[in-house]
Amino acid sequence: MSGGLSAAARMALLARLSKRRGGDAPRPEAGSARDFSTLPGMRDFSLLQAALDQLEMQSPLFQKHDGLAAAHSRIGGRPVINFASYNYLGLNGDRRVQEAAKAAVDRYGVSPSASRITSGERDLHGRLETALAEWHGAEAALTFVSGHATNVTVIGHLMGPRDLILHDAAIHNSCTEGARLSGARRLPFAHNDMAAAEREMASARRGAQRALLLVEGHYSMDGDSPDLARCVELAHRHDAWLMVDEAHSLGVLGPTGRGVAEAQGVDPTGVDLWMGTLSKTLSACGGYIAARAEVIDWLRHTAPGSVYSVALAPPLAAAALASLDILRAEPERVARLQRNGRGLRDRLRARGFDTGGSQGSAIVPVILGSSIRTVKVAGALLERGVAAQVVIFPAVPEQSARLRFFVSSEHDEDDLDRVAERLAESVAAVGRTESPAF
Repeated sequence: MSGGLSAAARMALLARLSKRRGGDAPRPEAGSARDFSTLPGMRDFSLLQAALDQLEMQSPLFQKHDGLAAAHSRIGGRPVINFASYNYLGLNGDRRVQEAAKAAVDRYGVSPSASRITSGERDLHGRLETALAEWHGAEAALTFVSGHATNVTVIGHLMGPRDLILHDAAIHNSCTEGARLSGARRLPFAHNDMAAAEREMASARRGAQRALLLVEGHYSMDGDSPDLARCVELAHRHDAWLMVDEAHSLGVLGPTGRGVAEAQGVDPTGVDLWMGTLSKTLSACGGYIAARAEVIDWLRHTAPGSVYSVALAPPLAAAALASLDILRAEPERVARLQRNGRGLRDRLRARGFDTGGSQGSAIVPVILGSSIRTVKVAGALLERGVAAQVVIFPAVPEQSARLRFFVSSEHDEDDLDRVAERLAESVAAVGRTESPAF
């Protein structure tokens, strides 16, 4: 991790790191199989920790929220305007959602204790899956205990070593982990570049048994979307499945929050596999796949993440179902969210900030450059009462480090004005104090 450091500064950090470890418990000899420092990324991680120590900076990660992470929250005992959570429609904490979760605990307990295939069903799971399938215009759906695990187990189980997975370069880690598990040939194409996707598919499809085109409906790092109609056409022309990860799309895109297909006027049946999470708009935890009934039934009986994993906890299933019911009944929440997303993006752009390709729905990045500078700005912003997510190397390439603002329908115009003003103040403060070495 260079973090914008000069070569001399990096060497100084390494020396400091070595001295800091000098008083620690004895470690295995360098190069030993028992030496944890040989783990992938451990050196970069250690450099980042040493850089934060040397600069006397607190890590921007693992911030402790004192209570509900809503549009307004408390971190370390201080009130903040919160743009660091995925509570897009303000349903996490909604009384109706809480009551549904409590009623599920009263009836079913906290845990189903085992997998559904061995320990039986709860009607909540079936009701939630029916509602999710209807939401996406699919025949059936299957829930899992984790959104990340959903992609890992489904992609890993669906594809094999003789297959091809073509995916957007900005796809989520859960998708690349699933692809790695499958053993399929994995080809990334430049972000949202469908011409590049076409070239890659045309050159690689012939040698593969099956093919999967994998995109997201709303990219969490950039706040943009793919051209879904072109994705459908490309997949069908090359006899490939199309899978769309709607983790950040459900409740966010489209007039009623049904996602990228509704937003772009595309028939959702052109997509073979819809994936989504329950932890964002639906204020629970878990993931799901919506697709044709035959593939869902096959996954239910064979996917490791279904067969060998505990079922979704009853209060989480109930919370997600209640949230989906509210979303269906109150589309005005979606309109408020989209208005706020555009409002924040436009305010930040007016002040000269680089918001990348954000379409101003719910995700607005501010690209600041070096990792060290971004951490400093995040700290200055938090001191001014605004929480935002920090993304630094190696999650993104160095000089692409950014803050990410996740907007809620529950933010108001004053919140948007204040965050734009305070971000400008924070950047100016860091610019005045930052050492030329970084």
